Amino acid sequence: MRARSPKPRAWQRMLSGRRLDLIEPAALDVEIADIAHGLARVARWNGQTHGAHIFSVAQHSLLVEAIFSASEARGDAREQLAALLHDAPEYVIGDMISPFKAVIGDAYHQIEEGLLSAIHLRFGLANPSSAALKAKIKRADRAAAHHEAVRLAGFAEAEANKFFGAPATLTREAEGLLTLQPIEVAQAQFLARYHALDQALTAGMSRHG
Repeated sequence: MRARSPKPRAWQRMLSGRRLDLIEPAALDVEIADIAHGLARVARWNGQTHGAHIFSVAQHSLLVEAIFSASEARGDAREQLAALLHDAPEYVIGDMISPFKAVIGDAYHQIEEGLLSAIHLRFGLANPSSAALKAKIKRADRAAAHHEAVRLAGFAEAEANKFFGAPATLTREAEGLLTLQPIEVAQAQFLARYHALDQALTAGMSRHG
């Protein structure tokens, strides 16, 4: 009788020491330090951007959150945190460009959604986010992609309009987030923004508790 092949390993060891299972991720194995470390080292646009440094998913996440927050007068810290973490699964599975996602299909999306669910549970966010919030974050994501495409990835304006829609006007803060940063700086900026939003959430709960 032929021996069964061992089950393939489906977890990744993080620098925090956590072992995160990609198939059945547990919220307790999600750490913000691991997310910041990973996202700062994942290149947007497969690294096909101008400049001496990559444009990381950490910087993209900050840009999306800045665009989202500028469009929301209420300044809801929980929704802003959801925007900041919208691509957080990529600290495990990397930033796969949209054409390749389309080729792979459902398998990638299932893993991505499972990881995002664990991340939302870990940080006390609605799981899943409402359809309205998802749509707002998606608009900010597409606006960020437009500016990145034209300024960093060599797209013509008309081409970016075709794929991502008309660009949003950026605030001064958002403009600064399009400047390429060393990995350590992007990582620190992402962590700082997370902690600022986390403190705002804690303060809000104290006021209403």
